[in-house]
Amino acid sequence: MVERKRMSSKEVRTVRCSLTIAFRSAAEAETVHRSVELDNDGYLETKVEGQAIVARIEADSLKSLLHTLDDFLACVGVADRIVSKKD
Repeated sequence: MVERKRMSSKEVRTVRCSLTIAFRSAAEAETVHRSVELDNDGYLETKVEGQAIVARIEADSLKSLLHTLDDFLACVGVADRIVSKKD
């Protein structure tokens, strides 16, 4: 059974996303995580699980979630290139 609730204009919807980013080693995942975790304050939660960073994002709208996700992935990409010395 699907239950549908009518939302008033004052209620806030929450959009959630979970993301797992795998790295070549646990040390690399930890180093990248330490590089980006300071920027996460209030926007997303991250943790290292083995060789991966697991991120959980919550936002009030899909647009806000996508903006946060885009920023996070850009920071992870830069940190990964520095840690692995890629161009």
